[in-house]
Amino acid sequence: MTRILLVDDHALVRAGVRRLLEDADDMEIVAEATTGEQAIKLSRSLDFDLIMMDINMPGFGGLEASRKLLKLNPCMKIIILSMHMDGPLPGQLLDMGVKGYLTKGSSRDEMLLALREVYAGRRYICAETAQQMVLNGHGNDESPFSDLSPRELNIVILCAKGMRIQEIGEHLCISPKTVSSYRTRIYEKLGVENDVELSRLAILHQLVEL
Repeated sequence: MTRILLVDDHALVRAGVRRLLEDADDMEIVAEATTGEQAIKLSRSLDFDLIMMDINMPGFGGLEASRKLLKLNPCMKIIILSMHMDGPLPGQLLDMGVKGYLTKGSSRDEMLLALREVYAGRRYICAETAQQMVLNGHGNDESPFSDLSPRELNIVILCAKGMRIQEIGEHLCISPKTVSSYRTRIYEKLGVENDVELSRLAILHQLVEL
């Protein structure tokens, strides 16, 4: 029996995933969380085999939560659920150690296949995302964000969403000074001079929605 921790801040999504998996006799959702912080807390006490996690959540999103979870346990099996099939995030997450990437438009059969593949120790990327990763040159350093670390990429997302340095620091549990240092390094890597240019670049490459 594959024991799953489901992490998503939308009750309807969690209910939908439960409904899709209820007829699978080899899978069981053992717990639910609504934030990355809750997922990290549960990971320290809960017995489960893998995590299905939304990428966009309040507080720690799926990116930052995955980074922290994999730091705690590099062998942890995580499947990301996202509305988006393209942009730099899938490649960043897989490079970080995430084992699977599914869009929320994936079919029940594909979700079951992904869960079984990841449980067996293999990676799974939905076909549309895999195609976009090839088109976007993942692994060929064509994305302007390819040189950013997961923490830097997460700060880009938060900056592009209009969050201020103090707010970002509170979300990521780091000091505003550390956020400023990260942001300066991000500007240098991306060749931008301010948050407006950074946001434009993030929107252009579909890192965030307009």
